[in-house]
Amino acid sequence: MTRTPSPGASLVRVGQAITAASAWPGRAAAWLLVPLALLVLGTVVGSLMQVGTIVEWGVEVPILGTGLTINSLNELQWHLLAILTMLALPYALVENRHVRVDMIYGGLSQRRRVLVDLVGDLLFLLPFCVVIGYLSIRFATFAFTTGEQSTYGGLVDRWIVKAFLPLGLALLFLTGIGRILTHVGTLLSPEPEPRHG
Repeated sequence: MTRTPSPGASLVRVGQAITAASAWPGRAAAWLLVPLALLVLGTVVGSLMQVGTIVEWGVEVPILGTGLTINSLNELQWHLLAILTMLALPYALVENRHVRVDMIYGGLSQRRRVLVDLVGDLLFLLPFCVVIGYLSIRFATFAFTTGEQSTYGGLVDRWIVKAFLPLGLALLFLTGIGRILTHVGTLLSPEPEPRHG
């Protein structure tokens, strides 16, 4: 006789698939630490050598403009850091590397921890993602429509990095949905029987 999986088990599987997919960009973005470290090194060396303009190519290139300067390298650092941070948020949540109140959480049973996580995701995580996501879309759109760029010879096309704010929040929202499905599925599943032995 074949046992059909409980609705809870199906929800857990779907939730885990969603969280795995939404965390993947953060896992890939971790590699941005390598160029970020090289940019810091290049900026320090260039500043010590008092180099202003590193190279000019005369043609407009997205993000970089018509040349590469020390200011460009400096701004590129925070661009990469912003991208890394926004893409890593869902990954940190999936891997339980986020901040939470462990003094309350630590003394609870597994099911109560799941319930606390469920309530927290519903009351705090999803509304945060919606509100800040909405505002960040306006923020990125404004940068795009006004052609925002550096005021001191750095990078152009600031809308590109600002677009990672709503993207990261959308991935975090998806992670929240996946977690909620997983939590509901866990609560609907029968508790494992205690082992005697």
